Amino acid sequence: MRLSRIQDFLREKEIAYSYYEEAGCADINFIHKGLSYHIWEYPPEEPGAQSNVRETGRMEDYGPDYEEEILAIMKTW
Repeated sequence: MRLSRIQDFLREKEIAYSYYEEAGCADINFIHKGLSYHIWEYPPEEPGAQSNVRETGRMEDYGPDYEEEILAIMKTW
């Protein structure tokens, strides 16, 4: 299971989400306060992820410490 800290956070906040994993890359989709959010990991050889957690209408790239960066944004909600 990948993105485990983000999944733990979503469960703790009782936010339903879908999780999919393929070829070592995780994909999480969820709705929070009526807005749709996505987190997609890049392949392991390119550490990083893309998400719209900062602004729902815009995808943003995150570097090697992506899970912590994304989680820090989610904790401000």
